[in-house]
Amino acid sequence: MIRRFGEKPNTAQRYQMRHGVYAILPLLDKLLLTWQDDPHFEVQLPGGGIDPGESPIHALHREVMEETGWIIAAPRRLGAFRRFTFMPEYDIWAEKLCTIYTARPVRRIGPPIEVDHTPLWADPKLAAEKLANEGDRHFVRQHMGLV
Repeated sequence: MIRRFGEKPNTAQRYQMRHGVYAILPLLDKLLLTWQDDPHFEVQLPGGGIDPGESPIHALHREVMEETGWIIAAPRRLGAFRRFTFMPEYDIWAEKLCTIYTARPVRRIGPPIEVDHTPLWADPKLAAEKLANEGDRHFVRQHMGLV
């Protein structure tokens, strides 16, 4: 069974399944994160949805590059969690199946392609407090030895 974080699902609401991949990206003593503007205005792990026909690893590389401008190496799966949420950018209620990886940021190749994202570097302890969802915070605490 995959652990759920966040609000319990509303039994009267239909949810669309959304598979996504997200990365914990340590470099030296910081983590590479992303700040998303409208519609969320929050700190997030870089990542996002897996496109139809796309492998999770390809999606991870694509999403990190789109949201941070960085390329990554050596992704390794850490685990997964579920959360139920409204996604205003798609106007849907989603059951998100979030697979968390760790990888090594290799090089910044330019600015983020997604204009509503800004890369930022944060202390892991601060990241574990400021990340927008409980599942991301849990995996950062666990992976970075903050538990």
